[in-house]
Amino acid sequence: MPATDRASPAAPPSLLTPEILAYVGLSNAPELACDPVEQGAVRRFAQAIMDADPDYGPAASHDAPWGGPIAPPLFANHAIRRPFGAPDMVQDRAGDPHFDGSGGQPGGLPPIEPLKDFAVLNGGAEFELYRYARHGEHIRVTQRYADITEKLSSKGSMILVTVEAEFRTGDDELLLRARRTLIRRPA
Repeated sequence: MPATDRASPAAPPSLLTPEILAYVGLSNAPELACDPVEQGAVRRFAQAIMDADPDYGPAASHDAPWGGPIAPPLFANHAIRRPFGAPDMVQDRAGDPHFDGSGGQPGGLPPIEPLKDFAVLNGGAEFELYRYARHGEHIRVTQRYADITEKLSSKGSMILVTVEAEFRTGDDELLLRARRTLIRRPA
């Protein structure tokens, strides 16, 4: 069989630069939720997820293993909110047609500057629950860039950014670990 002179197609240049990889391992100082876990926020969250577990309300048994009212398992992941009077990034950027809502993540991780013009897609999340947050407890979160990789798809290269977060009580008890993947693609 004669050899062909066809060259295999060249791989596209990598989007993953040393400047981007330098963000791996970068973490933030812990950020404290502006409000403690409170009955009204737990009620609204439980209603939103359509979970009417009586352990979330004031009638929860103090004899239960957790000792009284608790928040739903993923409540801690949504406890870090903008306090009253703080700037609203969405309102501030409402007139920018290129703004996609990314950046300014809770937990204070800085945006990855070389990817600032890349589109952001949700690549999924994993959670490990260690214990329920109790009414009255304070929650804090620490995040870090755990990994940044590149993947070639049928539509071209994309960057996968993995962010790990730990949610703890004010007394440093681990509540929840979250691992999110963000897909970044050239716009």
